[in-house]
Amino acid sequence: MSLLSRRPGEARRRGTPADLLVVGLGNPGADFADTRHNVGAELVSLLAERHGEKLTRGKERALTAELRIGPHRVAVAFPQTFMNNSGESVRLLARRHGIEDAEHLMVVHDELDLDAGRLKLKQGGGLAGHNGLRSITQHLGTTDYIRLRIGIGKPPTSQAPRDFVLRRPGKADREVLDVAIARAADAVEQFLTDGLDATMNVVNRRTE
Repeated sequence: MSLLSRRPGEARRRGTPADLLVVGLGNPGADFADTRHNVGAELVSLLAERHGEKLTRGKERALTAELRIGPHRVAVAFPQTFMNNSGESVRLLARRHGIEDAEHLMVVHDELDLDAGRLKLKQGGGLAGHNGLRSITQHLGTTDYIRLRIGIGKPPTSQAPRDFVLRRPGKADREVLDVAIARAADAVEQFLTDGLDATMNVVNRRTE
């Protein structure tokens, strides 16, 4: 079944579809760069850099790049719609890159309910109060896309969750997140080679 139904006025896509669309969530602009809420955006930037490309602004309200990872065509994107409206951009990106099945869309995002540095990979599931996922689900009409969660830990009791995710971490936490983002990039590459189940077995069992 097609992930997306074409809306009136939307053109049919031309060209070869991507094997995978990786969307890293975050908020655009210098004020939000390097904050905990933007670890997904950092992941797609790292993937592009690893494979010799840079993110550039596209018509889909996102910074995008098209990569070749082994034999696979991979599109990576950082929506510029702000986190709460991510679905507006993701729908356009899925249309542009010919993503018709949910298992060819991976959304990477921060997760308060995981210790800082932990990763978790799965397909489908609940939204856990994440506004970016909520927007994507509303625009695509499904929860069956792949999620790669990067743990940022819980805020101290004296700090509201919103303030915590929108602030830059200290040096120690920054180092932990940098390692996690690199491991998340490894996980995307393994997913392309080994598939979901094998990659989950590696990513979800690691505890450091």
